[in-house]
Amino acid sequence: MRNSLVIFKTVFFPLIFFFYALTACNGQETFETRELTIESRGGPVKIIAEIALTDAQRSQGLMHRRELNDGHGMLFIFERDQLLSFWMKDTYIPLSIAFISSDGRILEIHDMIPLDLSPIRSGRSARYALEVPQGWFDRAGIVIGDRMNPIELR
Repeated sequence: MRNSLVIFKTVFFPLIFFFYALTACNGQETFETRELTIESRGGPVKIIAEIALTDAQRSQGLMHRRELNDGHGMLFIFERDQLLSFWMKDTYIPLSIAFISSDGRILEIHDMIPLDLSPIRSGRSARYALEVPQGWFDRAGIVIGDRMNPIELR
């Protein structure tokens, strides 16, 4: 019985720990999720957004995902207004991106091509970027000039 315990402690326990660590720490960030409201000309539009707040979360973004439903997206929050640049490295979903000012106004909307390494840059300083399934802004009736509540964005 004692030998079985020694074998478990020296062989099986490290193996179990190794496989747990391998699956639990796969390098993927976890994201807080919030329901946000965009005030469009046609009325309020709700979206469920994962929040990318840290450098690691912003770097990962929607990489390696295979699907994203309409009405869902990722909101990238930056510490200050700045020119923003995004690419589609390891991102398989066609996306649209809105660059948003610190007061919540949508400044620009661009479509993005899966796996394209070309940068998509904001033409003006922005505080936020919202990525959604490609074409969702049009389908939801959201256009440049519409607003999100800046309190919801923080």
